[in-house]
Amino acid sequence: MGTPQRQIGSGFDATSTTTDVLHGIDLTGKLALVTGGYSGIGLETTRALAGAGAHVVVPARRPDVAQEALTGITGAEVGELDLADLDSVHTFADRFHATGRRLDIVITGAGIMATPETRVGPGWEAQFATNHLGHFALVNRLWPAITDDARVIAVSSRGHHFSPIRWTDPHFQTGYDKWLAYGQAKTANILFAVHLDRLGQARGVRAFALHPGSILTHLTRHIPHDERVAQGWIDENGTPSAYFKTPEAGAATQVWAATSPRLDGLGGVYLEDCDIAEPAPAGDGVTDVGLRHGVRPHATDPAEADRLWTLSADLTGVDAFATSR
Repeated sequence: MGTPQRQIGSGFDATSTTTDVLHGIDLTGKLALVTGGYSGIGLETTRALAGAGAHVVVPARRPDVAQEALTGITGAEVGELDLADLDSVHTFADRFHATGRRLDIVITGAGIMATPETRVGPGWEAQFATNHLGHFALVNRLWPAITDDARVIAVSSRGHHFSPIRWTDPHFQTGYDKWLAYGQAKTANILFAVHLDRLGQARGVRAFALHPGSILTHLTRHIPHDERVAQGWIDENGTPSAYFKTPEAGAATQVWAATSPRLDGLGGVYLEDCDIAEPAPAGDGVTDVGLRHGVRPHATDPAEADRLWTLSADLTGVDAFATSR
């Protein structure tokens, strides 16, 4: 039976931090992998998990930059990985398997947002390829090393409100729109968690997707200053809007998802503000995606999730569950 998309009264909220959600939790002996774990909320996630005793593997497209960012964090290591390059994903997974280690937590947090039209691999749209397909291939390649009862956390966004999966043109061969492309990729992150949770339950592996909150990080680097002002994110002087979270609060939901005993036996749902999110109200009329709440039906539909899994497996050539789907 699926987990209801309803709040569970976690005791935390939008202001909760990684320190709050990890209170009393000991991760000694646990191994975590955090993509994007050397910048923004990913760095805060690595710091929090390592501080609670976990050893954290941080795959990075720029290992030298990651190594410098992680200086002083005991228990963090860097590996080279470019999510937009499936050969790089394959190589990273092979190297990890060669260590003989098992993963207890996987957080797929790396991503790009609202980029100019960019093509990677065989002409794939870069946001869909990097944010979704690269992570899809990575988790499937690493599946034999993921422990029973592990958790896989897909970092999505309220940006999923912008677009469902564009089945007739997922790579925007015509009419590229950077925000629709971002929205599709974030919808894909949620659908990935929905279907992985169904497939992984036989081994006790549960998957969650989440919106971390609105946080001004390097993720916004492709968005011009004037557009940020027009969106109400910052004023003319660059001062952030009051609704933005700190990076430590922004990292809290994914850390809570990865570690909270309150989520034992649950999975396949979308979270926000350190709780299970409610379904989004129909036609809420809110034009600013940063102020929208809840999850859209197109992002949690099991049939859509199954269809996306099939498409993703066809595109990447990887499916750890090929005989069990």
